[in-house]
Amino acid sequence: MLDSLQENHSQPLILNTMVHRRNNFVIGLLLFTLSIFVSCSRNNSTDEKSSATHYFDSQSTGIQTGGVERIQIETPKGKYFVWTKRYGNNPTKKLLLLNGGPGATHEYFECFESFLPKEGIEFIYYDQLACGNSDNPNDTSLYDLNRYVEEVEQVRIALHLDSSNFYLLGHSWGGILAMQYALKYQQNIKGLIISNMMASCPKYGKYAEEVLAKQMSKQVLDSIAYFENNGKYTDPKYMELLMPNFYAKHICRIPLDQWPEPVNRSFSKLNNELYVLMQGPSEFGIAGKLTNWDVSEELKNITVPTLVIGATYDTMDPKYMEWMSKQIPHSDFLLCANGSHMCMYDDQQTYFSGLIKFLKK
Repeated sequence: MLDSLQENHSQPLILNTMVHRRNNFVIGLLLFTLSIFVSCSRNNSTDEKSSATHYFDSQSTGIQTGGVERIQIETPKGKYFVWTKRYGNNPTKKLLLLNGGPGATHEYFECFESFLPKEGIEFIYYDQLACGNSDNPNDTSLYDLNRYVEEVEQVRIALHLDSSNFYLLGHSWGGILAMQYALKYQQNIKGLIISNMMASCPKYGKYAEEVLAKQMSKQVLDSIAYFENNGKYTDPKYMELLMPNFYAKHICRIPLDQWPEPVNRSFSKLNNELYVLMQGPSEFGIAGKLTNWDVSEELKNITVPTLVIGATYDTMDPKYMEWMSKQIPHSDFLLCANGSHMCMYDDQQTYFSGLIKFLKK
C-alpha cells in the first residue's frame, strides 16, 4: 500500500520534470532562432549601409568632376568630344541613357535621380554628338544613324562597359539608336530597354495619320496641314496649334504650364537642324531621313534580355510595341496605362517600378 502511494506520488514529479525540460528546450530553441534573426538583420543592415556607401564611391583619381567625362570620338570628319556623366557606382548594373529627338539633351532624364540611386543602380548621362554639352561640328553629313551607332560603341569602350554590366536604354529616337546598336553589338550588352519607340517608322507614321490625327478636330487638322504644306514649320502659330492639340495629349500628359522643368530645359536646347533632318518638323508623324527605317523583321535576332516600354497615350502604337516584345526572344512588355511619350513623367510609378524590376532580375 505504501509502495503504491509512493509510486503514485512519483509519477507527477516525473511528468513535471519532463514538461519543465520540454519548456526549457522550446524556450532555448526560440532564443536561438531569435539570435539568428537578429544577427541576419544586423548583417543585412550592415550590407545595405555598405552598399549605399559604395554606391557613391568615386571611380576616378585625381581632380574630381562630379562624374563628368568628355570622351573623344572619331568620325569620318575628324575627332570630337561628347559629354557623359556617371551617377553612382555599381559594378554589375551600369545604365547608359540614349535621349530622344534626335537633337534633345540628357536633361529630361534627370527624373531618374529620384528613383535609381536608392536602388543602387548606376546610370550614365550622355549627350550625343551635336547635342547638349557635346561638340557640335555643324556638319549635317554626320547626322547619320549608322555613324551614331559607332559613336555609342566608342563611348561604351571609353566607359569600360561590357556584357557583365552594360544596360542600354534608348527613349524615342534613342530607341531607334539602341535597337540598331543591339543588332550590331549585342554581344557587349547585358540588357536592353526600348522605351517609347516602334521598330518601324512607316508604321509610326501610319499610326499618327490613321489614329492620332483622327482624334483632332477637322479645323485643327486643316490648319496644321496648311502650315506643313507651305513649309511654315518655324511659324509660331504652327507650334501653337500642336502644343495643346497634340503635345499635351501624346507627348506629356501634364498641363503645359506645369511641364517638368528638366523637360522644358532639354527641349529648349534642341538642335533643330538635326531634328528636322532626321525626324521632320514635329512629333506629329515622321518626314525626315528616318522615314523608311524599319527593323521589324530583325527583332528576332536580338537575343539579350529586353524590356519594351509603351504607353496608352503615346505617339507610338502601344499594341505594336507589345507585338515587338513578342518578337524578341527574351523580352518583357511594360505598359504605362496612364502615360504618353514621356511616361517617365506622366506615369512615373509604373515606369520606374517596371524598369527597376527588370534591372534587378
